[in-house]
Amino acid sequence: MKEKSLLAHEMWKGKIEVISRCPVNNNEDLTIAYTPGVSYPCLEIEKDKDASYKYTRRSNLFGVITDGSAVLGLGNIGSLAAMPVMEGKCVLFKEFARVDAFPICINNNDVDVLVNTIKLIEGSFGAINLEDISAPRCFDIEEKLNEICDIPVFHDDQHGTAIAVLAALLNAKKVVKKDFDIKIVVNGAGAAGIAIANLIYDAGFHNVVICDRYGIITSDNASNKYQEKCAIKFNKNKAGSLKDALVNSDVFIGVSAGNILTKEMAMSMNSDSIIFALANPIPEIMPEVAKEANVKVIATGRSDYPNQINNVLAFPGVFRGALDVRAREINEEMKVAAAYAIANAISDDELRPDNIIPKAFNLNVQNLVAESVKNAAIKTGVNKIKKM
Repeated sequence: MKEKSLLAHEMWKGKIEVISRCPVNNNEDLTIAYTPGVSYPCLEIEKDKDASYKYTRRSNLFGVITDGSAVLGLGNIGSLAAMPVMEGKCVLFKEFARVDAFPICINNNDVDVLVNTIKLIEGSFGAINLEDISAPRCFDIEEKLNEICDIPVFHDDQHGTAIAVLAALLNAKKVVKKDFDIKIVVNGAGAAGIAIANLIYDAGFHNVVICDRYGIITSDNASNKYQEKCAIKFNKNKAGSLKDALVNSDVFIGVSAGNILTKEMAMSMNSDSIIFALANPIPEIMPEVAKEANVKVIATGRSDYPNQINNVLAFPGVFRGALDVRAREINEEMKVAAAYAIANAISDDELRPDNIIPKAFNLNVQNLVAESVKNAAIKTGVNKIKKM
């Protein structure tokens, strides 16, 4: 795999390129596309900033922005080393949702520098996708940008993952014939884990416990203000280990580390249990072991097992929908709507323990997500225009 990947990237010399949308075949073409003809849209934009959506590519263009501090499972490898991942993300946006994306790798880890830099280039884009930024800084950066920017700012590592997990949970709940009051344990209190806990709670799953490497998060062991909020919101007066939290639970959602969930721990859960073991490349528990523990529904983040929970099901359609109505933000209602769109792509007749979420290459899912996100944006009043 290593040799194959390096050879392919060397051959491609980048996975994206800029292609002209206008002809420049003669003097007249040149005078319209560039000087002096280009001055007229410039003057229109000077009078009305929103005209930039009409006269430029801004309506379908957004930035994929990183500081390289949490790249895949590689850690803080720096902004330049993150470029292949950012290019790859841009490819996915184009192929899955016809969205033009541009990679921007900022060589600085300071929260305020990142926020100010992104704010200064906001006018070049219709939306911003934050990518591979470490927690808890990612929360601070997204919060600050959403306060000062007039375009959507979306950290996919948080929300794309949370949307895909919620979609899978909605269908898994149907398979095991349980309701919203099921007890859910989320293990991993970083960007993805906290976002998952918040989104599933907003969707109606209120019996949530969130853990990290030290067990159930409390005000005493929380490592940042966001974990402390989780301790108050979800865990209340609970304390103990992950093993303690799992007793008589219905669902385990792991975004943590490989092989931390034992067969015995899985067996302590209620009957017809659900496990989403999403650590990559090694899940929190291997599906074969989970089956031995009589787990009813098992999902991973891997493509070589059934029920792959992949955020590519979410983020292209979310941005497509947000751009199409020129949304000011991507709010919780839009995220929940996206999750339901993904879940409903599988009919009740097709649902079974090994088929709770659509395949990543089911491109119709992105259309369903985009339409649902548009409708939710309009319903909540964050759209600037009606549907395109």
